[in-house]
Amino acid sequence: MLYEKLGSDVVKCNLCGWRCTIQPGKRGVCSVRENRGGTLYSLVYGKACSYAVDPIEKKPLYHFHPGTTAFSVATVGCNFRCIFCDNWSISQEKEITGENLPPESIVAMAKATGCRSVSYTYTEPTIFFEYAYDTAKLAHREGLYNTFVTNGYMTPEAIDTIDGYLDAATVDFKGSGDPNFYRNFCKVTNLEPVYQALAEMKRKKIFIEITDLIVTGGGDAKEPFIKLVEWIHDELGEGTPFHILRFFPSYKYDGHGPPTVSYLEELWQASKEIGLKYVYLGNVMSHKYENTYCPRCGKNVIDRSGFEVTSINLKGGNCAFCGEGINVVV
Repeated sequence: MLYEKLGSDVVKCNLCGWRCTIQPGKRGVCSVRENRGGTLYSLVYGKACSYAVDPIEKKPLYHFHPGTTAFSVATVGCNFRCIFCDNWSISQEKEITGENLPPESIVAMAKATGCRSVSYTYTEPTIFFEYAYDTAKLAHREGLYNTFVTNGYMTPEAIDTIDGYLDAATVDFKGSGDPNFYRNFCKVTNLEPVYQALAEMKRKKIFIEITDLIVTGGGDAKEPFIKLVEWIHDELGEGTPFHILRFFPSYKYDGHGPPTVSYLEELWQASKEIGLKYVYLGNVMSHKYENTYCPRCGKNVIDRSGFEVTSINLKGGNCAFCGEGINVVV
């Protein structure tokens, strides 16, 4: 899907922000889409390298059917090259591996395990778009929701294609969207596609939550963080759930250890002062900023311990204490 023929068997992929021009016999940046004689093929369709039942909070989606479970699925491959990737063993895998798991099986397994949704996650779902698209159509038919956990590096055409089947997305920033950080740590030279994708998701009324991984030693500066939070506030809205994630050393980068909790709390406070209503700390277990507080009365309306929801104090989408509307899908 989403490619064009340029002549002489050369093709251009219009699925993600790279918009790769691919010569015959070659693959795109993602390593899982190959030009075979002028036709672009997905090499990972139906080949799940990982699948599991997860709390929806693990995505993290704190405001989309909280307390439910999501059937999570991934294939190998990614369109980023983050040297700190937590799932590097599958995202950076060049060999096409995976268990045969067609869309029908994913939906059947999701229903059998009591999941409320299917989540395309662990690696970048954009690169297994056809697989996710066909699964999402079947999932909707069976009354399930669909969510992406994505770096956001997808084209407006991709979002337009899956519109109507994609219900929610967690869009993951790293290092607060600092261009230098992305260039040096992720091998990505242009972040504009991410901002375009978010604007398109908002137009399509796809429910959005944002994460920002604070990476020590290059992706933890306060200035780009403030710029990102201001952009979220101005362009996506003050009610957009925002997760500040604590980095832990992984893959090729140790970053001199994780950022301090006190620094993350400082960033949390700055985000609230800018005007975001729902700000969270992630990868900091049993912290009070894991919970959802009513922006009017300050009461705890969704209490969490890690990925577990321990209580929900909502009446429909409103605070059970004061009646304030909460930006949550229940």
